[in-house]
Amino acid sequence: MATHPERLARGEWYLDDDELQARRRDCWRLLDTFNAATADEDEVRRETLLAMLGAVGEGAVVVPRFQCTYGTNIRLGASAFVNANAFFMDDAPISIGANVRLGPGAQLMTALHPVEDHARRRDGWEQALPITIGENTWLGASVTVGAGVTIGRNTVIGAGSVVLRDIPDHVVAVGTPATVTRQLPLEDGTA
Repeated sequence: MATHPERLARGEWYLDDDELQARRRDCWRLLDTFNAATADEDEVRRETLLAMLGAVGEGAVVVPRFQCTYGTNIRLGASAFVNANAFFMDDAPISIGANVRLGPGAQLMTALHPVEDHARRRDGWEQALPITIGENTWLGASVTVGAGVTIGRNTVIGAGSVVLRDIPDHVVAVGTPATVTRQLPLEDGTA
């Protein structure tokens, strides 16, 4: 039988255990360093991000205060920008494309709990599904993205929206749950 960290990595139902708790504590120690760096300690923040996250593209910026679960499941594309007070629940992979802009208070939540099985929920079972955000996408302030969601490239998500289903390329989506309200021009200027 697979260990709970192996089950988590495969996207299966798992329980929290000592190994997962130790991995989170390692991440939180790095977060302590990142979030405590002074305004002029850009290099400390950059080096800490490189040690904590799975990948950090050239020119990517994360503004403190930042929180995440493990860190190692996060991939930031080149020139991605994550504004203050973001929380990435990276129990599963979170992939942020190049030139993505995330507004303050963005929450990317990969974890799920059983809905209909009350006993398993009570016992603490979880599952995690990846989140992918395509390049040059903008999430406004306080957007929440749910587990298993893909947001296409060149898309805009309105402030305060809750994204529970995939959103295609080149659209504006707003609301709770977020729905597409209009198409955006393609990169070559066509609709």
